[in-house]
Formats: sequence, structure tokens, C-alpha cells
Amino acid sequence: MKRIAVLGSGEGTNFSAIIEYAYSKKWNVDFFAISDVPTSGFIKRAKKAGISYKTIDGSLGKKQLNEGIFNTLKELNPNLVVLSGYMRILPPKIVKEFENKIINIHPALLPSFKGAHAIQDAIGYGVKWTGVTVHVVSEEVDGGPILAQTVVPILGNDTIETLTERIHEVEHKIYPFVIEKLLGGEDFEGAFKCQ
Repeated sequence: MKRIAVLGSGEGTNFSAIIEYAYSKKWNVDFFAISDVPTSGFIKRAKKAGISYKTIDGSLGKKQLNEGIFNTLKELNPNLVVLSGYMRILPPKIVKEFENKIINIHPALLPSFKGAHAIQDAIGYGVKWTGVTVHVVSEEVDGGPILAQTVVPILGNDTIETLTERIHEVEHKIYPFVIEKLLGGEDFEGAFKCQ
């Protein structure tokens, strides 16, 4: 059985989409949830799904948080670490220790619109197309190798809310699909396999 550690800070809708897909496809996987926000929707979803979890309160300070995540991941020794709305930057120590095992999903067509405000930035810049990118996490924020991308058009009447909703719909499809391919040992352009 393979083990997936999932890190999240927010509502956890991508996490739910991954779990539902995994159960429907009967993945032979053990999930473990880790959050820096003990009251997050992410943790509530883990509890509801009966998934083991750990909270490391982010308000206690960056050093303590990162050490807690590092030690938890070392103990778990996961095949894959999935960032699902984790709103902090992982330190180099974690990225190096789990090199090529950490993936993230970003609401833009990287390398465009990196950072925490990608949807707002795309609308503000006036582009006609944005999208979703699944990528390997590297020490450069939103700069690791791209595993998959999907285009989402920006409509003339789009607001941040309506575009966010449509991007989430795409995220909920592409993220579980990419994870499934990685678990199956499929090669993404020779760059990334889930061991």
C-alpha cells in the first residue's frame, strides 16, 4: 500500500475531490492529512472521511511549524506529498529531503501568475486565458517541473468569484488524475515518477 501525505490550510475542496476519486477507483492508498490550521475545513473533511491527521498550529511560529511538518513526514515516509491549499512556502530542508515527491496545484498556467493571487492577477492583467497547473515543488516558488496543465478561458463578465469557481471545477478533475498516474508509475516526460 502506498502512502500519501496531504498538506492543507483552507477549506479542503481539492482534498475531498482527491479522496472521492481515490475511493471510486479503489486506490490501494493510505492518506494522512497535515494542517497548520487546526480549525480548517481541510481537517474537518479528514475527520469526516475517517482519515488520520495531525495539526501543527501555524500560529506558534514558522520554525516550530516547519520542524513539526518535517518530523511528521520523516516518520510517515510517504510515497507522495500532495499540497492541497497549503498556504505557506515549504522550507528548503523539507523540499530537499522529499525531492521529487512533493506536488502542488496552482490556479494559473505557470510560469505566468506565480504566487498567492494568481486568479486576481490574471483578471487584472486582462488575459483571455488562464488555467490550472500541477507541478513538482522545488525551492523556487511555483517554479518546479510542470506535470500537467489545463486551460480555462476568462469570460468577459468574469469576477474573481466566478473564475475561481470554474478553476476549482477543473482542479477537482486534473489533480486526482495526475496523482493516479503518478501512483501507477507513469512517467511525466521522464521527470517524475512516484516510487
